[in-house]
Amino acid sequence: MPGCGSLTEIGKAEELGCEIVKLFPGSLYSPTYIKDIKGPQPWTSIMPTGGVTPTEENLTAWFKAGVTCVGIGSQLISPDVLANKDFATLTQRVKTTLELIEKIRSTP
Repeated sequence: MPGCGSLTEIGKAEELGCEIVKLFPGSLYSPTYIKDIKGPQPWTSIMPTGGVTPTEENLTAWFKAGVTCVGIGSQLISPDVLANKDFATLTQRVKTTLELIEKIRSTP
């Protein structure tokens, strides 16, 4: 997945066959930017990474803006989880986040 920022980069990635473009860092662009891209390019599938947090407010904003999926790294797999090999916490964080995404995506 290529990391893209501008509409030109996204268009070029799609021309080269990319099915989902990674918008990085998401915190720089915001959900509003997704809406701006989807206006002229409604077919574009976007995955923001960086700036995505596993909270209802944040995930709702991204999905309502039209993202296909999100990338969440250190908000789920934090250094303390890795250092302590706390896989139970990681499992619970991922489960809770996936349930929240499912709820958001099923709400009209």
